[in-house]
Amino acid sequence: MSGDPDLSLPPETMWSGRFVEACRKGRWEYAGRTNGIRAVVILAEHEGQWVLVEQPRAAVGGRCLELPAGLVGDHDDGATIEETAIRELEEETGFTAGRIERLGDFHASPGMLRESFTLVTAHDLRRVGEGGGVAGEEEIIVHLVRKPDLAAFVAARRAAGVAMDVKLLLPLAPFLLATSGA
Repeated sequence: MSGDPDLSLPPETMWSGRFVEACRKGRWEYAGRTNGIRAVVILAEHEGQWVLVEQPRAAVGGRCLELPAGLVGDHDDGATIEETAIRELEEETGFTAGRIERLGDFHASPGMLRESFTLVTAHDLRRVGEGGGVAGEEEIIVHLVRKPDLAAFVAARRAAGVAMDVKLLLPLAPFLLATSGA
């Protein structure tokens, strides 16, 4: 694997909860999801607007602005990435997709997390409900943001104390690159 002998050691589980486990390989520590559960993250656009969600997240101590997403295999071991993407999109945002396109697998913080996610694009969106998540379990606010307004919208939500998920860099990239001179 590399010149670091610790990376070739078998993983040791230091503790395991219902959803998360802490592991060690030699001197390296990291966290991951239990039972091989992985995530799907959804790039969704409807009539020139990004479909975003905002919800409370314990890890950031408040609300977080995110792309719609969900866990593959947390309810149904046989669920596919595409099925999960459609279910989560409907549940969180009230939109369904005619087609899901896989864009690849990614790691958001590989120095600390084993968790990976599959990025997908949802095509042919249509409204089928209100969204907002599972009643009594989630408090999701759905935001439809015009593409040209995205950077200003994110800045306003940040100023209001809302945390930003790193995956928002995907739709924000054109704005960030335009202002950085890159």
